[in-house]
Amino acid sequence: MAKGLGKGLDALFSSLEVKEDDTVREIPIKDLRPNPYQPRKYFNEEALEELKASILEHGVIQPILVRRSIKGYDIIAGERRYRAAKAAGLATIPAVERNFTDQAMMEVALIENVQREDLNPIEVAEAYQKIMEKFSLTQEELAKKMGKSRPLVANYLRLLNLPSKIKENVSRGTISMGHAKALVSVEDAKVQLWLAEEVMKKGLSVRKLEELVQEVQQKKNQQKQQSKKKGTKDLYYKTIEEKLREKLGTSVLIKPGKKKGKIEIEYFSDGDLERIIEIIEG
Repeated sequence: MAKGLGKGLDALFSSLEVKEDDTVREIPIKDLRPNPYQPRKYFNEEALEELKASILEHGVIQPILVRRSIKGYDIIAGERRYRAAKAAGLATIPAVERNFTDQAMMEVALIENVQREDLNPIEVAEAYQKIMEKFSLTQEELAKKMGKSRPLVANYLRLLNLPSKIKENVSRGTISMGHAKALVSVEDAKVQLWLAEEVMKKGLSVRKLEELVQEVQQKKNQQKQQSKKKGTKDLYYKTIEEKLREKLGTSVLIKPGKKKGKIEIEYFSDGDLERIIEIIEG
């Protein structure tokens, strides 16, 4: 576990709170830039429009958190408020300045985001992965810190194994978390992509997808069994071929069939043929 994990993580949660003795001041929106460590790639436009309408009516109620940088300020927390205020045409936004290192910026961005409900499943999974790596946490430890169940955390992390194209669709919401969980259980990436296309093209429910996945898995298991049987037969014939080669001193090929098969024995001259016949006659 990372050094001072509990204390460090709790301190980061506490640092996101605006306290009574904090100095709140208006900062020009043009001087702000998003947190460079922000894990969120997609922002819900409808939710931003609602926040924009609220800001136009009531203003920005909760100050954002910033740190001073060379060219202005980096946003530590509150990028949604910043985006909505900018869209509302505000020139300034209330902010509280904090003295954060680059490492603390990244940690706060990750923790703040996974506590929100509007992250898409892939962003949650990526944030969980980064927190685990940053704090050297196991899935169980992360789940405990985040107040989540370990299976839930595991399900999110498994999404990162999906092909990029599917992850993009999960991020956009064209494939749901339920669909993604069903797709993860399929090992073949090509089959996963085909199933994802079926979901989007036919509007399959999660239940229908799960049934389709089960059919695909059963078919694959049957093919494996057939291949195994074929492999066993192939090994049997190869063993016989090897015995005949040693006995006859020439190449022998067995061609099995459903009703009848063939044995091909190679010879190089009439004399060689006579030699093989003598061996067969004993």
